[in-house]
Formats: sequence, C-alpha cells, structure tokens
Amino acid sequence: MSKKVFIFDTTLRDGEQVPGCKLNTKEKLVLALRLEELGVDILEAGFPVSSPGDFESVNQIAKALKNTVVCGLTRAVQKDIEVAAEALKPAKRFRIHTGIGTSDLHIKYKFNSNKEEIIERAVKAVAMARNFTDDVEFYAEDAGRTDNEYLARVIEAVIKAGATTLNIPDTTGYCLPYQYQAKMEYLVNNVKGIENAILSCHCHNDLGLATANSIAGVMGGARQIECTINGLGERAGNTALEEVVMILNQHKDLGYYTHINPTLLNPISREVSDVMRMQVQPNKAIVGANAFSHSSGIHQDGFLKEAQTYEIINPAEVGAEDSKIVLTARSGRSALAFRLHKLGYEFTRNDIDALYGIFTEVADKMKEVKEADLKIMADNFSKK
Repeated sequence: MSKKVFIFDTTLRDGEQVPGCKLNTKEKLVLALRLEELGVDILEAGFPVSSPGDFESVNQIAKALKNTVVCGLTRAVQKDIEVAAEALKPAKRFRIHTGIGTSDLHIKYKFNSNKEEIIERAVKAVAMARNFTDDVEFYAEDAGRTDNEYLARVIEAVIKAGATTLNIPDTTGYCLPYQYQAKMEYLVNNVKGIENAILSCHCHNDLGLATANSIAGVMGGARQIECTINGLGERAGNTALEEVVMILNQHKDLGYYTHINPTLLNPISREVSDVMRMQVQPNKAIVGANAFSHSSGIHQDGFLKEAQTYEIINPAEVGAEDSKIVLTARSGRSALAFRLHKLGYEFTRNDIDALYGIFTEVADKMKEVKEADLKIMADNFSKK
C-alpha cells in the first residue's frame, strides 16, 4: 500500500535566512498562498518571537490559509512558545515547532549543560506547547551528530510529553545517506510510542547530500520531509522541495506519494526566485533553465528520435517550457536540421551536410548559435 509523505515547507522561515532574502509581510503572504495552492501539508510561516514583523507575518498567514497547517518555530523557551501561540491563534489548524540541541557539541558549548537537563528542558517545552495545541513538533537540533542511544531517550521523553512529530535534523549537513537512514531505523526500532508519532527529515546541504539524505530518511521510516523551494536556506541551503517530490513521483516502486501538484513547481520556483531575489542556478534539477536543454550532438540525436532516451521527466509535468535543442559546436546534423525545420526551412540531407560545415565554423566562434544566426546562414545558403 502506498504511504503518504507529508511536505513541510520552510521557505518562509529557513529559506528566508539566506542573506538578502528577507521578506516583508505582503511578500510572505503572497508566497504562502502559492505554497498552499502547490499542496504543501505544513507551512512554517516564521519565528514569531524573533521580531514584530515576523509575528505579523505569521499572524496574517494564519488568517489567510484554509487547508495548510500553519507552523511557528520556537526555542524551548516559555516566552517563545506563548508568542508563537498568540501569532498562530487565527489559524484553522496550527502547529508549534519547538526544540533544543541534543549533540554533545551543542550541550557543552551552546547550552553549557548536561544530557539530563536537556531532556528536562525538552519535555517542559513540549508540555507547554501542548497547552495551546495538540499538534506539537519537536526538533532535536544537530540530531545528525547526536549519539543514537541518547537521541532515542530524548525522542521517547518528548513523545510521552505530547509531541506528535519528531524532527531529526541533520543541521550541519554532515550525515551520509546510509547513516541518516540508519538513524531513522534506530528510532523506529528503539523508541517506545514511536508508532504514535511522525518522524521528520530536515536536512541541510553543506556536503550536497540534503536531497539524498531526505529520501534515505523516508526509506528509514520518516513520513515527513522539511524542505524549501529551490533549496534555499542557511549556508549551502536546505533540501529542495521540487527534487524530493519528483524523486518520489518518479520512483513509484518505493511506494511513497505526496499531495504536491508538480505542474506548479516551475512557476513557483520562478516566483520565489523573483521575490527573494535569488537566481536559480541554470543546471539546477527540475527548475533550472538548462534542466530540459540538450546541446551535445549525441544527446540531441537520441532525444529527437525518442525523448525518453535523455529525459526522464516530461517538462509539462513540472510546469516547465518545452525541451530545448541548443546549438553549439558540440551539436550534430540532426539538431541543425531540426532547428532549421522549426524555422520553416526545408533542406535536403545533402543540403544539411553542406550547411553543417558552415555551421561548425560559426559555432566555434560563439558559445551558442542563436535563431538570428541560423536565419542568416540558411538564407545565404539558399541564395547560392
């Protein structure tokens, strides 16, 4: 039987932590409505106690969303939790996301504390959040570098206190996929009451493994992925929503699904890029400008014969423009013939052979042969 993976979007919270990506309330509200339309299950709207502006943003989003659960982040601090509850009060459904660091590094240097005290603080925070809502998520910050046995003790304690979702963050992007999967499996097999809660992946991309780790986490027993549009986030970024969604869509044999509408992925990617003033790298999976472009002659020839030889996703499936045949010095005759035909020229095979020699000379002098260049080349040839 297929198993649903909940999509927890944190573009407006963790994604906004990218330098230069600060959003005002109006911008956040517009994107929040787009994310609800996309089909995200939970939207982390912000960190209400951090500033009056963030409180207002979370409050306005809480009023506006009709289907998506609105979430607010807090530390394991009473005031944080109370302020978040106040900001989230208008929401039809809301979640308080509270937590504390659990790795030896965090316990010693960040909190100057000990393991037992950290568990006490975690339990107290969850119990406090339960006074406001029965939807409480607990994050064990730096869980990726936390000893599994101790992590299991923390998770078991907060489940007893009322946590319904357990966020297991790879805060520094340190884990390898098999390690992150094993961590989830350990919790599934060693935490009493884990069957009453949802394990969640929150992976950072410091080593370029955020997406791989999130999928590995799901395979290890997690049923929620925390992610952002375009992979925006602290330092090297977070798990990219569009990547994990399409991996699960493509690998139906894994038996997982989401409620995301994939045809909206490219439109919302562009909107987030514009509003947050962060350009998407051209070779970005799913939403990059080159994601469906072909410039190598071997690839172009195969693609023109059968698209699936070099494309595993139809561009329309993710709301992208049609596939592109880009003409460069690496392109072959079939690509040249295709592009000329698209422009309305009808040349014989011998004509294309003759034109190809002219084309390669032009292509060697520029990065890409554009439509205007092709027309000049074709018109001059036709006059001969």
